[in-house]
Order: sequence, then structure tokens, then C-alpha cells
Amino acid sequence: METSPIPVVTVQTAPFEDQRPGTNGLRRKTAVFEGKKNYLQNYIQSLLSSIDLRDRQGCTMVVGSDGRYFSRAATEVIVQMAAANGIGRLVIGHNGLLSTPAVSCIIRKIKAIGGIILTASHNPGGPSGDFGIKFNVANGGPSTDTVMERICQVSRTLEEYAICPDLHIDLSRLGRQEFDLENKFKPFRVEIVDSVEVYLQLLRNIFDFSAIKSLLTGPDQLKIHIDAMNGVMGPYIRRILCEELGAPANSAVNCVPLEDFGGRPPEPNLIYATSLVEAMKGGDLGFGAAFDADGDRYMILGENGFFVNPSDSVAIMAANLSSIPYFRQLGVKGFARSMATSTALDRVAKAMKLALYETPTGWRYFGNLMDTGRCSLCGEESFGTGSDHIREKDGLWSVLMWLSIMAARKQSVEQIVKEHWAKFGRNYFCRFDYEGLEPRAAFYLMRDLESVMSDKAFTSQKFAVGDHVYSVERADNFEYIDPVDGNVARNQGLRIVFTDASRLVFRMSGSGGGTGATVRVYAESFERDPERHNRETQVVLGPLIAIALKISNVHERTGRRGPNVIT
Repeated sequence: METSPIPVVTVQTAPFEDQRPGTNGLRRKTAVFEGKKNYLQNYIQSLLSSIDLRDRQGCTMVVGSDGRYFSRAATEVIVQMAAANGIGRLVIGHNGLLSTPAVSCIIRKIKAIGGIILTASHNPGGPSGDFGIKFNVANGGPSTDTVMERICQVSRTLEEYAICPDLHIDLSRLGRQEFDLENKFKPFRVEIVDSVEVYLQLLRNIFDFSAIKSLLTGPDQLKIHIDAMNGVMGPYIRRILCEELGAPANSAVNCVPLEDFGGRPPEPNLIYATSLVEAMKGGDLGFGAAFDADGDRYMILGENGFFVNPSDSVAIMAANLSSIPYFRQLGVKGFARSMATSTALDRVAKAMKLALYETPTGWRYFGNLMDTGRCSLCGEESFGTGSDHIREKDGLWSVLMWLSIMAARKQSVEQIVKEHWAKFGRNYFCRFDYEGLEPRAAFYLMRDLESVMSDKAFTSQKFAVGDHVYSVERADNFEYIDPVDGNVARNQGLRIVFTDASRLVFRMSGSGGGTGATVRVYAESFERDPERHNRETQVVLGPLIAIALKISNVHERTGRRGPNVIT
């Protein structure tokens, strides 16, 4: 029996004023996307309309999610609207699931025009949690500032959206589904693909899987504990670490993706990955890792819960790239880090006589550097590291990097870190997060702090705390000029550099869920003397933190008694 073509419907709407995407796309409380009429549809239409019509017609896009609440409903809307807006083919992960690194990988593999990722990263899930929509462009990386501005401009004048409300797909059925649409010459195609396979093939070409397998299964088997935090990474961990690389099935925990991530924020740090921390403190396990909801962030722990700071992690990877076949074959071009990340990577770059690029926060700033062959490895202090194999930070890739280094050096996590410190020095580093601040209070705090720092007398100021004296060498509001296209990113964070290479950084974060503002304060102090490498981070950085609190008056101005989170 012949079926009638599916109609394309145009729906009248009105614009929303708050649909400017931030660092990681558009994030709001789930209730906003689910409950505000046309809020989701408006943003998807703005995103699709931001793509030139000639490029959009008949093109291929990738769609995936971290499995959080509302993802299935949103995926169906995206499919219906993509069809109505002339997209020719959608490639979607099985059951709608794809990690952010896998989306980047697939975009690049099939030469898609881009991809839509439904994630709010490490933010909580569930009906009372957060939801997000992120658009990755054709190189597989996050939207550039230009693309985000285009989406915003469309959203402010939007009067209608196009949709095929009668089009329904089965996300659980692998394979191709085709649909005839009214007034369309070619059928609209949806392909449901294995969430892991393409990404796994890429990793096989990067790492020596046999060396990692020997580490995890040999006579001196490394016992590992990997926590997927009930996000998207469960299927990847089971397939790659357990089935492919031989880790015991019971070494992987919380591997079933849940819409609310089991009721905890899927944030891989010492505060929220508590079950991993406790398991590692037992002393029976040699390596532990946790991932965030969409799989781009990670945390590494060694035996007895030894914590690897993310800024140290990327520096240690950089110093050991010769352990990895991918880098032995292609060579190493240079390194990059976000401005707020510690300068540990800079010291490795200098020793290796390689370029080091300092960028604003946001993975999109690394894209041009990698696309033009300037950068092989990059990282951020917020538990994100990656390389030019894709254009996203990549949690599982980072774990395989560490396992490869351990296999090559035949050392524990702690031994590797401490030998690195002995060779390059230690960068003590921490971050204070003040979340959910009243936006105006946060804005004026940063404005007034910049005014204090801009005073000519500030650059010669000395701060005495106990027996420590810190002399200001320079202070500025970080500005980045892209070496590839010349684009300028201004107002990217206030930084104070002292004569002993210590640093303080103050930033407004753009990655929240729309519930107030977040101010982050970073402190860093360099120590060359190996005899002083085992001190408590908060003790070492205490004087710097006292200076930060004094000059910003953050507690007095926000009514807070301390930060929400310290990492």
C-alpha cells in the first residue's frame, strides 16, 4: 500500500530574547526547554537557518545526546525540523546516544556539515536539572564566535519555523529509515548507527592496543576502576576497555545511562565522583578514572586515591607523546592551553622547543590551530584534554593516553607525576567557583576589580601575607588574537602575574544553566625544589588566595562565606 508524502508545516512563533549560545551552546533549566512553548523549536530553527541555504539543502548532519532527561523528545523534534528544512540525511547514535568525542569523530569521518549534541555536560540531569543544545561545525569542533553570533541574530527576529510533525523514527532500530516528504524530490534519510564503532576504529589507529591489553591482562595486571557516572560513556567503556582491551567487567561501574545520572551531577571531580575516590583509597587498585555526562571530561586517580590535576595531566601527556604510535608517525607540531590553565604545559613546550599557544577558555579556540597544523595537543584546567585526532576534548582518549604511558614506562600514576615534577618543577594550582551569583553583582565585581588592576600604581604593588611577599609584574584583561584568521577575542579574564611566576586569574564563566552567574578564581604557584613538591596545595596557595579575596572583596560583595566548589 502506497503511503502519502509527509507534509511540511510552517508554524508561527515569536522570538525569545535569551537564545544567545554560550561557551558550550545553549544551556537552560530543563523546564525552560520542556515547558516554554516553542522554546526548543525556535532555537533549532535558528540553528538550522544559520547555515546557508545552499549548504543546507541535501546535506548530512550528525545528532547525538548524553542520554539526559528530555533528550528523546528533543531528538524527535530535531529530526522533524531537519527534514522540513532541507537536510538530506541525519546520522544518529543508537537510542539517540553519542558521546561528544564520537560526534566530532563521525562529523569528520563522513564529512558532515555539522552535528547537534544534546548535553549540558557535567550539569545535573532530570526534570529539575539542566538541558543543553550544542552545535559542532564541519571540522568536528564547537561553533566559532561567528557561528554563535549568526544563531543569535536569527533567534532575535524569528517569526516561524518549519516542521514535519507526522514524521516519527525508531531510535532503537539500527539501519536506514527513509521518508518521502511533500514537495521534496529526494527522500529524507535517517541512519541509526552503532554509538561506539566509528570512534573505536579511530582509537585503534592512534594507540598500541596490544600494549594496553598486556597492561590490563598480563601477569602484573593493572587493576583499574572506571566510573561512567551513568552518563553516555557506559557503552564505550564496556566495549573498548572491557571487551576490546580485556579489563574485567567489574572494573567498570555506573555504566547504564540514566536520565538523571543516578541523582548526582555527572561531574568527574573529587566532590562528585566520591564512589571512585573511596574505591581508590582502598589501595587495591592502581588506576581510576571518571567521565562526565557526554564523555569529553575526565578525572584520573592513582593508587590510594592520588589525584592528578588536569593541568598536570596535559603536561605529562605532552612530555610522553613518544609512547603513542599516532604521534610517532605524524610528529608533534605544538601545544595549546586555555589562559586559566596552569603554565605546566609551557615548561614542557620550552624543553621540547615547540610552540605554545595561550587561548581563551572554550575548545573552539583550538580548532584553527589544529586545522592549520600548528597544534597537536591541547588542554583546559576543567578536566578536558584532546589532540588533533578530533576537534573536541576527549575523556576516553585521555584515559588511553595514561594507560599507554603507564605501559611504556612501567610505573604507577604517582611515580610518573612525581618524576615529571622533579624534571620540570611543580605548578601548584587550584580553582574556586562562586556559582549562582546575582548577575549584576558578578558583573560589577569584575568591573571594579578590573578598575583596581588598571591603576598604574597596581603594577608596582607588593602584597605581604605572613612571611610571603608577592610583587605584581603585570596585570591585564586577557585578549586573544587568533594567529590564523586575526579574529580578536577581548575581555577573556582578568589575570595578575607576579614576579615569581605565581598567577591569579578571575573569570566569569559562560557554561552555566542560566541560573545566575559564576565567577571563577584561579591561583597558581611554581615550585622548582623537589623537596617542596609534596606539600598540601591549599597550604601553598593560601597566601595567594588571601590576596585574591582581599583585592576582589568577593565574599563581601556577594554575601558568600566561601566558594561552592574548590578544585
